[in-house]
Amino acid sequence: MTKFFVKKESHHQLGISLRQDALVFCYFPENSAPQAQEIPLIDNNYQLGLMKLAEDGSLKGECHLVLSSQFYQVVQLDKPQVPPDEINAALKWQVKDLVTFPPEDMVLDYFDAPQLPNSPQKINVVCARQSVLKEMVTLLQEKRLRLKSIITEEFAFSALLPPEEDACLLVCQQPHEEIVLIIIKQGQIYFHRRLRGFSEIARRSELELQAGVVDALSLEIQRSSDFFERQLKQAPIKHIRLMLPMAQEAFLAEKLGENTNMPVTLLALEESVPREKSAARGAILADRRGVF
Repeated sequence: MTKFFVKKESHHQLGISLRQDALVFCYFPENSAPQAQEIPLIDNNYQLGLMKLAEDGSLKGECHLVLSSQFYQVVQLDKPQVPPDEINAALKWQVKDLVTFPPEDMVLDYFDAPQLPNSPQKINVVCARQSVLKEMVTLLQEKRLRLKSIITEEFAFSALLPPEEDACLLVCQQPHEEIVLIIIKQGQIYFHRRLRGFSEIARRSELELQAGVVDALSLEIQRSSDFFERQLKQAPIKHIRLMLPMAQEAFLAEKLGENTNMPVTLLALEESVPREKSAARGAILADRRGVF
């Protein structure tokens, strides 16, 4: 997937992730200790949050923004048989009846889906409101911040994984957002799916998790693994990693391992990055590794 916006490089790196309840950022200055903070949002007022962030005189340099799911939609289509420089224009009219954004106020990009034998090439099309993204760019760049990239949660989370040959299923989440299942193999996203009904899983006790939540999540993991193996014709997944900012994360990993008969471990992060701010860190790593 290409970037919506590209700017000149800087040695100061700022990752920002949007949530319904907060704007989160991880700042890695060139010669100082990293910072990880959040700005609470009232009534999902992201504009005010971005303004407060941009007005922080201690922040400068390149900026990488992660959109929460409320700001974009993803649909899968056959790749248009047109020259590469005409693909985006062709896609805009193919997706207009599949998303809620009007064509005249839509910006889109795409990334390739895995190629299946004897099947047309599929692509995943990411759509967002152009006016909203332009507003975000303006709010950040009115100060000293230079917005270099805008990406989705899926790419931010996948960038947290170290490069691996074998496929890994990542169970990840920003606080108060829905859980996302992502299957990554050799740095490529093969499958991603957002699960409804798990946004407040962090509030569950061990007893509540055992009273149906673990089984429900295990079932979704099994369905995704089966699709990867049977429909995408891939070798079985051998490892599951969790990136869930919750007190019972280790307990949940243990119970999911028992249910799925697979190793389930917690995704390791740098000590300077709290788990609830991992998506913001992933935005910086995604740009550094060129995963989109």
